[in-house]
Amino acid sequence: MHTLPPHIALFQMTTGFAVSQAIFTAARLNIAEHIAQFSGAPATLAPGANANPASSNNTPAPIIHLAARTTTDPDSLHRLLRALASVGIFTEPSPRTFANTPMSDLLRPSVPGSQYAGALMIAHHCYPAFEELLYSVQTGRPGFDKRFGAPFFDHLTKHPAQGRLFDQAMQSIHGPETPAMIAAYDFSPFNTICDIGGGNGHTLLEVLRAAPAARGIVFDLPGVAERTAPNITAANLANRCTAHPGNFFDSVPTAHAYILRHIIHDWDDAKSIHILRNCRRAAAPNARVLIVESVIPPGDEPHPGKWLDLIMLSVPAGRERTRDQYETLLAAAGLKLQRIVPTQSPVSIVEAVAV
Repeated sequence: MHTLPPHIALFQMTTGFAVSQAIFTAARLNIAEHIAQFSGAPATLAPGANANPASSNNTPAPIIHLAARTTTDPDSLHRLLRALASVGIFTEPSPRTFANTPMSDLLRPSVPGSQYAGALMIAHHCYPAFEELLYSVQTGRPGFDKRFGAPFFDHLTKHPAQGRLFDQAMQSIHGPETPAMIAAYDFSPFNTICDIGGGNGHTLLEVLRAAPAARGIVFDLPGVAERTAPNITAANLANRCTAHPGNFFDSVPTAHAYILRHIIHDWDDAKSIHILRNCRRAAAPNARVLIVESVIPPGDEPHPGKWLDLIMLSVPAGRERTRDQYETLLAAAGLKLQRIVPTQSPVSIVEAVAV
């Protein structure tokens, strides 16, 4: 296995921001969709593949066309896409023409597994907050608040369009975790399943399809619940699922299982304990509290949660946690860690019951 010299490896990591900003720029310009529309979607070529100019499905788009569609400088746009093609995002099968690859295709807004909303959300919110990472490390407070003048979720409430983008981003980023979660955990024993902070309802709707005898409650803030109700109707599950408005810091509905997927990591220990206590207080007998999050492994082992933890520090003032930290957190809320169920994704299911 070839290993780069430390100074080259470090330089590549130090300049990683260039790749991030190039992806954000291509997403903002909607380059992948313009390519697909030019060549007849789906126009996806493997990196280095030869395009067939006669094919209506795989004709690469000339830079001059893309520049005209995006009101950009053709030479500068070429330089952007050439750099992205070097890491597998787009491909340049002939000079100054570009086609989509499996990765760039995910920057289209409406394709299955799209990462378009996620890229825009990270560009708008996470990247500026990360510029204040030194402040966060020095103070323990989120850089987002310093940069935007308000806590993250307050900011989303005041800017509904960005709130909708956040909902879409969470589905695009965490969507692949849903089938992994359902494959790893049997939801069928529960009569009522409540998804705390369930957003647009996508997760719970999939769970209910896997547990056809269960009823569901998507519990979220009033503005979010209002957006969720039509999704439940569109999924033909209105007879088994409701969108319940409320605030999990006040109270939560009674249920036999609570899903808290990427919720507890948004908050510090005191607020997390408060949410968990509300779940314990409202829970039906023998209910389960299911925290779906990263569980940070010990030592130097690589894990996406270790980087997500820094985003939690910088944006909502939350954190990812280790097994020991979950045990402590749950005990303070009157709950006991039963088991941790790994999934075929970066998240695990931390199962807890009332003491």
